Amino acid sequence: MTRECRQLCQPRPLGTRLLGAAILLAALLQPAAAQDIRGLEACVAEKQMERRTGCLQANVEFLQQALTKLGRETQEKINAAGRDLAAARAEIAELKSAIAKLSGELAQLKAKAEPNAKK
Repeated sequence: MTRECRQLCQPRPLGTRLLGAAILLAALLQPAAAQDIRGLEACVAEKQMERRTGCLQANVEFLQQALTKLGRETQEKINAAGRDLAAARAEIAELKSAIAKLSGELAQLKAKAEPNAKK
């Protein structure tokens, strides 16, 4: 083994491994940056309890309105998809009946052609 391999291949001391694990753990425990939501207010800056309560209530009302709007939009999309599905099913049924009709006509033509071919 070469000198570089001996230096790189030997296990590191326990202190070095613990230091690396501590740095990794500290990085994972860092608080994540809060995501701003357009329309929400930062209520922690308010010092008076009445203003903070009003701010929180405004945030709750905003979130309820946003949730109601999203629910309405989602329901509209579901209804539109249901209408599209019903139309597709009707078209499929129409095509199946057309295929059945054409198959019947083809069978009749084959039946007429067979006796003529024997003559």
